Amino acid sequence: SITLWDISIISPSLSLCLPAAQPISSKLHEGWWAYKDVVQGSFVPVPSFWGLVNSAWNLCAMGKRQSPIDIETSHMIFDPHLTPLRLNTGGRRMGGTMYNTGKHVSLRPDKAHLVNISGGPLGYSYRLEEVRLHFGSEDAQGSEHLLNGQGFPGEVQLIHYNQDLYANYSEAAKSPHGIAVVSIFIKLSENSNAFLNRMLNRDTITRINYKHDAFLLMGLNIADLYPDTTRYITYEGSITIPPCYETSTWILINKPVYVTQMQMHSLRLLSQNEPYKIFLSMSDNTRPTQPLLQRCIRTNINFSKQGRDCPNNRALQIDRWIDG
Repeated sequence: SITLWDISIISPSLSLCLPAAQPISSKLHEGWWAYKDVVQGSFVPVPSFWGLVNSAWNLCAMGKRQSPIDIETSHMIFDPHLTPLRLNTGGRRMGGTMYNTGKHVSLRPDKAHLVNISGGPLGYSYRLEEVRLHFGSEDAQGSEHLLNGQGFPGEVQLIHYNQDLYANYSEAAKSPHGIAVVSIFIKLSENSNAFLNRMLNRDTITRINYKHDAFLLMGLNIADLYPDTTRYITYEGSITIPPCYETSTWILINKPVYVTQMQMHSLRLLSQNEPYKIFLSMSDNTRPTQPLLQRCIRTNINFSKQGRDCPNNRALQIDRWIDG
């Protein structure tokens, strides 16, 4: 069962101890940030400091459309104009390289294989750039997004860039309508999703135990990763790592995918360090939820049969839905 997860990582008052943001040397690697405190003799900023240590990352602290969020189902708005999402693989399977980046398990498609999405809330065609896994050290946490305050063991994020307007991901990430992220909650079961099973079976996952490890996978069918549903939730938000650009349309699929307890255990054994450094589990690689502020959360799930004034019934339906 899923329990409430306290997402507070650091007291807001602690941020007062940090000096005013100073420009950081361009020589500093863009990866100079962390999800959680590590004892390594040097300061590496955790999420509450991302926007304070680098002026180029100020949206992480000052932005008004940040991600992830806690999806409160009572605040969702039914939009009858939201059409099903369209996935186009060209009828071909794809190859991709799986990486341990030190922060995520990342699968990056071979550039020769075009996978794109369109339709739904999107006005353009978006090309798949990366499949990224977030997961927790415990079963009640690990997803970046929450549902009515509850976390899930993990979250798959399929990150796409607008190929109609921009030449590549880097250009799109900082530009309007640049990014579309399809997000799918991960739950535990005795059987795993066919696509994730290719990534997380023992022969594969043990190839990327340490930071910078990589392993090539072939014959992948990205359609296998998508749950059997056309229903989703969508909102306008940001990239969830620095520089936190507010250029992302989020599409959260309304059914989860499943992995086994053993596969989740294998993920927790991945190190965020190189083999010659101390072992630090990659788990809990999540940014805390951000304020919704004035944004709308839209959905193509029609609640009209429940009655407009029944938010409790609506929440109950969502609970059943995510168990789907």
